Amino acid sequence: MNDLDLEKLRLPLETPSYPEGFRSGFACFVGRPNVGKSTLMNALVGQKVAITSNRPQTTRRTVRGIVHRPEAQLIIVDTPGLHKPRTLLGERLDSLVRSTLVEVDVIVFCIPADEPIGRGDTYIAKELAEQTSTPVVAVVTKADLVDRDALAGQLLAVSELGDWADIVPVSAEGEFQLDTVSEVLCSHLPEGPPLYPDGDLTDEPEEMLVAELVREAALEGVRDELPHSIAVVVDEMSEREGKELVDIYASLYVERSSQKAIVIGTKGARLRDVGSRARKQIEGLLGRRAFLDLRVRVAKDWQRDPKLLRRLGFDQQS
Repeated sequence: MNDLDLEKLRLPLETPSYPEGFRSGFACFVGRPNVGKSTLMNALVGQKVAITSNRPQTTRRTVRGIVHRPEAQLIIVDTPGLHKPRTLLGERLDSLVRSTLVEVDVIVFCIPADEPIGRGDTYIAKELAEQTSTPVVAVVTKADLVDRDALAGQLLAVSELGDWADIVPVSAEGEFQLDTVSEVLCSHLPEGPPLYPDGDLTDEPEEMLVAELVREAALEGVRDELPHSIAVVVDEMSEREGKELVDIYASLYVERSSQKAIVIGTKGARLRDVGSRARKQIEGLLGRRAFLDLRVRVAKDWQRDPKLLRRLGFDQQS
């Protein structure tokens, strides 16, 4: 997980022209785990660039999604949920979020409409109050899950949490106010040329996207303690000569042998199901057929081991 280095990305593209007053820049999505940040980013981008799950702490890396508008280019940086770290991995994810906050043009504080304001929201609001040089937009997600009165009450509660530049309710699933959110965020970007070519939706490497799709499939239906113990690494990915086919070999890492048995399932049934669902998503991403070979390996207590964290891509610079 490499440093964002957003300043390097601010170098303008060699484009022939762009409209006068065009805006471009970065927006960071923050919030406690499982408030719909990744789902909202995917909806705004118009394509799946980040995995989603109803499990907290699904997002472990900063993922950039690119929104193209006639008058602006918005680069969304989805981050892991802010929470009290319990492992070395948790500490590094928390540090990653904090370092991202000072590099973006606008911060998006996501709070769900269907849950009361809690200690986690209050904690994050206090943290964001210190970001005095960057506008913070409060976005109330999952608006489709509550009625109008409940939504109005949540908007009022959110307004009392801090001094926000804007407050916008939205539903990614119901496509309610997606364009409004996009417009509001773009209004806080500086004027400047586009930073990515037209049509690019993310700058994530294909191998990373593939690994995340495998992890998303593996998260389906597992026990509560297991999602945080699964990591996926693509060991090899190559085009098969003479065929429109990609060969992918990936390893799923867990922390204990008992977890390995859960992932594999009875006579390998669950792992085959993971592979089948992941392959469909991967083929949609790559636009061609894929052969997917999955192996489950044990890396004891990898979330607490600095060497194993580096091996699995969570290096100290993250």
